[in-house]
Amino acid sequence: MNLQEVRYRDYLLPSDSDKVSAIVRSSGFFSTEEIAVAAELVNESGSKGPSSGYFFLFAEAGGDMAGYTCFGPIPCTKESFDIYWIAVSGCLRRLGLGKELLGRTEEKIKEMGGRRIYVETSSRPQYEPTHAFYSRCGYGQAAVLEHFYSPDDHKIIFLKVLSY
Repeated sequence: MNLQEVRYRDYLLPSDSDKVSAIVRSSGFFSTEEIAVAAELVNESGSKGPSSGYFFLFAEAGGDMAGYTCFGPIPCTKESFDIYWIAVSGCLRRLGLGKELLGRTEEKIKEMGGRRIYVETSSRPQYEPTHAFYSRCGYGQAAVLEHFYSPDDHKIIFLKVLSY
């Protein structure tokens, strides 16, 4: 895949929920419940629109969804946003698509008035490449909530402050 061939869109299509589920499932990291949540956010955004607080950026290659992000403003804050999901199809990882999606998502967040971006992830060893990815993209570790997900599985919160 050539990144020049990837097309991006920020609107929902009826098939997006199923495609998001397939991409999240392809990682092998997420439970059945987590995969269902990823699809549920698509459905909530589709039914409520911007008032849902969930926004998406989809990457498509060859007519198929290659990856996506889900993000939104953090309620009761002025400039803070969460990136809830960033996922790339398993067969397309390590080609630079995740970094490109993240950069484009950061630009969308800027356009929406965002300045601080938070991303949370697990401390389990399988997520070490995820931690390294965020670090390479300019995110720093802001907090660790011990035993958050389960005993010995901590929530790690990364932060990037955008410059204007």
